[in-house]
Order: sequence, then C-alpha cells, then structure tokens
Amino acid sequence: METLVLVAHVLLAIAVIALVLLQQGKGAEAGAAFGGGASQTVFGSQGTSSFLGRMTAVMAAGIFATSFVLAVFAKNKAESIGDAGIPAAEVIESSASQEPELPVLEQQAPAAPADSDVPTAE
Repeated sequence: METLVLVAHVLLAIAVIALVLLQQGKGAEAGAAFGGGASQTVFGSQGTSSFLGRMTAVMAAGIFATSFVLAVFAKNKAESIGDAGIPAAEVIESSASQEPELPVLEQQAPAAPADSDVPTAE
C-alpha cells in the first residue's frame, strides 16, 4: 500500500510540474489585445488559465493528501522500529556515563634531533 501511495505521489508531482510549465505568465494576455491568435484556443476565449489553474489546484491537493498518508506510514514504521528491541536514549546515555575513564599517559616533549637548528627547551 505504501508503494502505491508513493508512486501516486511521484506521478502527481510530475503532473504539477508539467501543468505549471504549460501555464502562461501574467503578461502573456497583452499580446492577444494586439491581434495575437492566442485568445482563440481549444480551451475557450479565456485561454488555458482557468482550466490549467483548476487542474494544478487539484493536483496540489492530491500531493498534500499523499504527503499526509506517507507521513502516517512513516510514523507507524518508526513506532514499530522502536518496539524492535533498540534501547532508549536514556539507557544509552547511562551506560556511556558508567564506562571507566582511560588513564592519561604522561606527555613528553619530543626530543629535537641533534643536528636541528631549533633550540631545545631545558
């Protein structure tokens, strides 16, 4: 079921991208006033703005719905993983604080080679 919703989500996203790219910009209607043939199209005298606008809104609503369903699937999957025996964060932090600290080694200044120009700190 999750795969089906995911495929629908991807197809809706592609459809929204295609619909947005098909729409004309706000300044495109000015050309029709000067005798452009764009005002008489298949979609009527208003052009494609109302049809493509409505289709974009429907596709966007579909994306919102599939996003919500995918979020519910992810929440359910996260709850089932939490019940799989993975320790809680408090348990991990308490076990980390109980580990003994490693002893600190004495730090020695590195000895400069005898033929070095760097003076030694004595």
